[in-house]
Amino acid sequence: MQETINPNGGIAGRPSRRRGRALRFVLRALGVAGAFLLSVVILIYGATAIICKGPFPTARDLFVVSVEETSAVKFASRIHLDEEEVQAILSANTVIPISEVTDATQPFAQPSAADKPDEPIEIHDVSGDTFVGKMMIVKDPSRVRLACLGAFGPEARGKKIEEFAAENNAAAAINAGLFSDPGGIGKGGQPLGLLIRDGAIRNGGPGTVSTIVGFDGDDHLVVGKMSGRQALDMGIRDAVAVEPAIMPPLVVNGKPAEFTGNGSGLNPRTAIGQRADGAALLLVIDGRQPHSLGATLQDCLRLMVRFGAINASMQDGGSSSVMVYGGEIINVCSSLHGSRDQPSAWLVM
Repeated sequence: MQETINPNGGIAGRPSRRRGRALRFVLRALGVAGAFLLSVVILIYGATAIICKGPFPTARDLFVVSVEETSAVKFASRIHLDEEEVQAILSANTVIPISEVTDATQPFAQPSAADKPDEPIEIHDVSGDTFVGKMMIVKDPSRVRLACLGAFGPEARGKKIEEFAAENNAAAAINAGLFSDPGGIGKGGQPLGLLIRDGAIRNGGPGTVSTIVGFDGDDHLVVGKMSGRQALDMGIRDAVAVEPAIMPPLVVNGKPAEFTGNGSGLNPRTAIGQRADGAALLLVIDGRQPHSLGATLQDCLRLMVRFGAINASMQDGGSSSVMVYGGEIINVCSSLHGSRDQPSAWLVM
């Protein structure tokens, strides 16, 4: 092409060539990115096909129950399996519900001789074949209180666990109960089922029936299925609802839950419990990460029993699982965006 001088000086034709080179660079970059994403999709599709249709039913079942416990990727179990197959796997790998309710009339036992009296809060590292986590022991259960939003609703924005802790000048905090999270992208402002704070029903009503976990006026951890009216009659001061299928009671009146098959998948977990001497047990497990794939419900049960729980229940898990101590998150949250917005939190005051 013949170059000519433009009126402002310079050579005509060169800007268009530079634009052409830039366009080709962008198109090549997009092509490389597209090829990479296609390769990832093919890899995921092939890997899930091997898991779901391969010769290892235990791996298949573990994969299905793991993704079914999530909010955002339930579809993954249905890429290669139909709904009937998924439900059959879930039915064969589940927790058997505990029908009892905590007997809160029993007095607390003497403190454990293994406790360190000068440490009102102890934090222990815990681990298993597929997970690492933290167990916090709070010697005085009256310090464990529920914090929640002032108002709930589908459009209400929840708060991060560390925000609840900072606003209330709490020594520690973990995430609490069940809340609405459509597609894994909810705003975290609407709890599900009963929520009681300071002896008043804040979500649900007297006729709402939920499986709850919370503390009564005498600081006993109460776990069981009941109506809002029954909870108030029992003197419950703080409580949240849980979903028995995926965040069930683990121990009630010293009796551990039973499971069928794998029972559950590998995921981040949060649980709360209480020893016979009244000490509260707060457990958070990391998951969905290279250093910690996650724990099963049975793993959490074994940890609670090992630390002496006579009553215990799961709380919301997954990317909700967060433990705060001294103003900082001390576990590794599974969410790429960090701690998520939630409607409630258990605080240690």
